[in-house]
Amino acid sequence: MPRAVDGTRRKDRRNKILKQAKGYWGRRSKLHRTAKDAVAKSLQYAYRDRRARKRDFRRLWVTRISAACRAEGLSYSRFIEGLNKADIQVNRKALSNMAIEDPSAFKQLVETARKNANV
Repeated sequence: MPRAVDGTRRKDRRNKILKQAKGYWGRRSKLHRTAKDAVAKSLQYAYRDRRARKRDFRRLWVTRISAACRAEGLSYSRFIEGLNKADIQVNRKALSNMAIEDPSAFKQLVETARKNANV
């Protein structure tokens, strides 16, 4: 029985890797061995960065809220403390959007927080 070298399974597996490496630069998109390494690394980056994205967005929201609070003369930590004491539960994404899109409502929240934060 002859050896199967050009089997479709092997070809399909290699083509799957090359398809994933489409758009990569140079050899990384053309040769199976280098494409395999590049795809493996890219999948590691994707896995890591799906988790990092959550941290990055939270940092962005906190920065925006902090800037809006400072404009009202209150620190971020005092603002959050005041909201917690007033039992107002709004997530940071919503607070960030409110600070950008509805400054008057955000200003009211800041005043509420100021009353409850002992400032």
